[in-house]
Amino acid sequence: MNMLPPHFASGQSAEQVAFHRTELSLILAIYGRMVAAGEWRDYGISCLREVAVFSVFKRTADNPLYRIEKRPSLRLRQGQYAVFGAEGQVLRRGHDLAAVLRVIDGRNLRVVD
Repeated sequence: MNMLPPHFASGQSAEQVAFHRTELSLILAIYGRMVAAGEWRDYGISCLREVAVFSVFKRTADNPLYRIEKRPSLRLRQGQYAVFGAEGQVLRRGHDLAAVLRVIDGRNLRVVD
C-alpha cells in the first residue's frame, strides 16, 4: 500500500514557499532579542503555495503583532520581503531582508528615564 501523498506518488514535488536557513537566522536573531526583552512570547511559521509567513505574537491567543512575509512572485517588482503591522498595514517592503527587518528591530526598545 502506498502511503505517500498523491503529489509525491506521481513524481511531482509539492511547491511551497519557505524561508531559507539564512533568512530564518536573521529573523530569529531579532526574535531572540525581543523575547529576552520580554516583548514577544510566541511565533508561528506558515509555508504556503505563494507565500511564507513568520508571525510574531505578544501572547499565544492574540493576533500577531507583526507578520514577516516572503513572496517570491514580487521579487522583480516591490521586493519579495514585507513586514506587516498588527492591523495589516505594510510597515516596510523590499528586496533585502535585513533592511526590511530594521523597521521591527528598534521599534519596541526605548530608553525609559
